[in-house]
Amino acid sequence: MPKQRIGIPCDCVILLDIISEAGVMSMVKAVSYDLVGIGLYTPSEAERLTGIPAGKLIRWLRGHTVGDDPYEPLWPSQIDLHDNRTYLGFRDLMEARVAAGFIDAGLSPQKVRRAIEIARAIVKDDRPLSTARLRTDGMTVFLQRVDETGDESLIDLFRKQYAFKRIVEPSLRNLDFEDGVPARWWPASKSASIVVDPTRSFGQPIDDVTGIPTRILSDAAVSEGSVEAAATAWRVPIASVRRAINFEQELARAV
Repeated sequence: MPKQRIGIPCDCVILLDIISEAGVMSMVKAVSYDLVGIGLYTPSEAERLTGIPAGKLIRWLRGHTVGDDPYEPLWPSQIDLHDNRTYLGFRDLMEARVAAGFIDAGLSPQKVRRAIEIARAIVKDDRPLSTARLRTDGMTVFLQRVDETGDESLIDLFRKQYAFKRIVEPSLRNLDFEDGVPARWWPASKSASIVVDPTRSFGQPIDDVTGIPTRILSDAAVSEGSVEAAATAWRVPIASVRRAINFEQELARAV
């Protein structure tokens, strides 16, 4: 059977590895916290996966002050372990990706904040940017709607007028949606068979075929001395270990 620490469920071992920087007490609180289907990421882990600086993620989720001007959080974090630390759930991770994408497309942070406020009221979701209905053209943000005839139109969130659908680049890529919200993310495309799914391994990147986190398989190749030895030790296909190594190397290069 695949290696795991005796007496500790595999998912709890993964969780301990994820939040070791937050200390053992946070791990204990997190295990008792209902994380099923939510996912769990520290800001540094979220930065590793998204490329968004951890400090920026903390400001977005906790709010900050510029001079004498206070700025409220852009949205409430899915997770609060009551230890004064910041954690992200899977939806937080996806919301942050889209917010960063909008800024990269030319929107100012102030416009993104305003868009979230307006979209939240329309969509009735605390994290409206990561719904399947939001798109951007780099200048303003639109909310996709479908009228009675089935034709798609867009509401300009700032002028609140209908407009033709214009998309420079899809803001939400490689995502599977369920009921209009992100359910899983294929960060290296679906063909790469690496998935981030909040219902599996607390949302850590895993090899979709085996369900084992990529970090574990990649580290195993180092500790066991070869890809083949790691595959034998974990009783997984060699291709799964190679996929995990490639994915982890890509993350490291991006950082």
